[in-house]
Amino acid sequence: MSKRKFPTAAALLCTASVLGLLGTAALLKEGSARADTTDERVPLSKMDGQQIYGHICQGCHMADAGGAVGAGRFPALAKDPALASRQYMALTILMGRRNMPAFGSKHAVGFGGPPVMLNDEQIAAVINYVRMHFGNLYKDSITAAEVARLDQKVH
Repeated sequence: MSKRKFPTAAALLCTASVLGLLGTAALLKEGSARADTTDERVPLSKMDGQQIYGHICQGCHMADAGGAVGAGRFPALAKDPALASRQYMALTILMGRRNMPAFGSKHAVGFGGPPVMLNDEQIAAVINYVRMHFGNLYKDSITAAEVARLDQKVH
């Protein structure tokens, strides 16, 4: 008799988050997204890096950026020495990496629905947020112009 593996809570949470991205994509198409647990809607363009992380990234990387392992591996961003390279982060968000989807407007694909896309300013904001939180203390920031230059180099 073979053992059946059941998904862990983290894998279920990430799956739910990906499914939630489908709903997010619909909201983003309308130009607004939930910023918190209130009924107030904030346009994605007005969200700061923390709000973008909380709305899009934490479903897989977790609220504490500790990552998760279950049906897939979702790396920790907390105290991550790879984040010393802001360019590495930008290219990862723009183009995706392994099982992480791309969120750059030229590279994003949907999960059976419209893709969730971030512009250069939003990508810079979330990178700068993650690199200064979760035990990461990288003080050099990335600009939207630098994100745009990196995106052009890969085309």
